[in-house]
Amino acid sequence: MARDHYLEPYRQSVVQHGPGFEATLWSNERAQRLRFEVFTQMYDLAGKRVLDAGCSNGYFAQYLLQRQIEFSGYIGVDGVEQVIVFAQSRRLSRCEFVAGDFLADPTLLARGDPDVICISGALNTMTDEQATAVLESAWSVAGDALLFNFLPNLALRGAPSQTGPARRLDALRLIRWATGETGGVTYRQDYFRHGHDATILMTKS
Repeated sequence: MARDHYLEPYRQSVVQHGPGFEATLWSNERAQRLRFEVFTQMYDLAGKRVLDAGCSNGYFAQYLLQRQIEFSGYIGVDGVEQVIVFAQSRRLSRCEFVAGDFLADPTLLARGDPDVICISGALNTMTDEQATAVLESAWSVAGDALLFNFLPNLALRGAPSQTGPARRLDALRLIRWATGETGGVTYRQDYFRHGHDATILMTKS
């Protein structure tokens, strides 16, 4: 198995569909916008330096600009070069996009001295151990906050099954890790039916 096997589903999607929307492996754009909305409900990004780990085509940056959220700067990082080239071609205001595997090279997470690191969907193809490694690296360099979502194994029976490439992560393990790092933890699993998705906010201030 390749060391970066967690990127392989995205590479295959780019080969099959090109670097546009389908490369994200999202079920639909409406669901992803809801995940972004939850991020902005849980943490005020105005005036913040944002690093988006696993940014894909830059849709979170686009969402923030459309919502007129005045972040001070945005850097998107993704391990699939083709989607970064696509994101760069969109010329989104105050946004920079960087190709690189932040699990293999955690220094990428410190680009731009971020106040907040956001991770939406990028953990879904990782093992629990790999996801925790990314989160530990992100938490160590985030100036104030870490926001991430994932597919929790606490979802009810009616939630969509995950047979691959996405997988459910151990939610209690992630909660225990987060609360072991800071008292400023917020957990949400209320925005999709049957608790299909979960988001954790960790703050240092």
